[in-house]
Amino acid sequence: MLSPYVVRLSAEQRSELAGITRRATAAHRQVLRARIVLAAADGASNTEIARSLGIHADTARKWRKRFCRNGIDGLTDRARSGRPRVFAAEIVAEVKALACELPGEAEVPLTRWSCPELAREAVTRGIVDQVSASTVRRWLAADAIKPWQHRSWIFPRDPYFAEKAARALDLYARVWENEPLGEHDFVLSADEKPGVQARHRKYPSLAPAAGRPMRVESEYSRYGTLAYFAAYDVHRAHVIGRCEPTTGIEPFTRLTDQVMTQEPYASARRVFWIVDNGASHRNWAAAKRLNDAYPNAHMIHLPVHASWLNQVEIYFSAVQRKALTPDDFPDLDTLTTRLLAFQNRYNTAARPFDWTFTRSDLNNLLDRLGRHYPHTPQPLAA
Repeated sequence: MLSPYVVRLSAEQRSELAGITRRATAAHRQVLRARIVLAAADGASNTEIARSLGIHADTARKWRKRFCRNGIDGLTDRARSGRPRVFAAEIVAEVKALACELPGEAEVPLTRWSCPELAREAVTRGIVDQVSASTVRRWLAADAIKPWQHRSWIFPRDPYFAEKAARALDLYARVWENEPLGEHDFVLSADEKPGVQARHRKYPSLAPAAGRPMRVESEYSRYGTLAYFAAYDVHRAHVIGRCEPTTGIEPFTRLTDQVMTQEPYASARRVFWIVDNGASHRNWAAAKRLNDAYPNAHMIHLPVHASWLNQVEIYFSAVQRKALTPDDFPDLDTLTTRLLAFQNRYNTAARPFDWTFTRSDLNNLLDRLGRHYPHTPQPLAA
């Protein structure tokens, strides 16, 4: 029987439908619908179209009818209403608010919420009669709320946090006391990595293979520890380091001697040493000791608990990931050789870190903290 829906295509419509059938990225359903309409326009019946395309005649009938009524726009899927909402928006919002509370505030003996615990607590509080953990997980995922995760941080207690941090940030930006640094000014970020262990695996590691990661024996023998001292030239991306048996003032002094007696630092106009408040280089006494030995060297202390502003820590992270993990060293000499060899390799290809944290970011951070904690150090004046 002939269909009452006769397909007639304009040249433009035929070209567009033919383009869909040839497009490699077109969805299969769109290609199929375009072929149905093209075949119908060529005079094929629904039965013939179904036979040639391997579909049911009702499918050919449906898309022929849709095209005749709505044109090419009729070949797209219609919006679907979906399953009716089971939980009211108010319930979802209350569960999300619960997830943003600390369990201790509600005298619940938990350190963190999990989805099953949130579902149980929501029922206990009468927020909802019944809800599954998977439903709660889906609600939280919509706003990226993950109360089962946590991260540690240290509150900035130094009342001069902003001023001290800003000095280092200015030096990273090649500015000192509102004046740009000159060609013969250098900025070094220095610290030590203590307790680097020489641990020797009891069986050799197995190299990776297809479908199998590298295998490392979990048992090991200990052969002592050492400290790795390093000074990182912020703008030249160059590291000068040494290994010492332990940390302390004398080992750190040997690092400063090693750096300040070689060029370009020996004849530099100024060399700024950015350090944290570790015992090897703490307070004004360490700054005076360095400046007395080398008048062109100036020690700049970061605020307490602000090692994250020390760029050498980024280098130490690379050392840990690329040179020390997984560790397998039979003695301290081998460990020392590895550290210094990595340092030399790093210097051949390193580029300055893309440091983007500025004075403005520092003020924004302190502003955010101030909204939660009234005793946060004040941001810098504009």
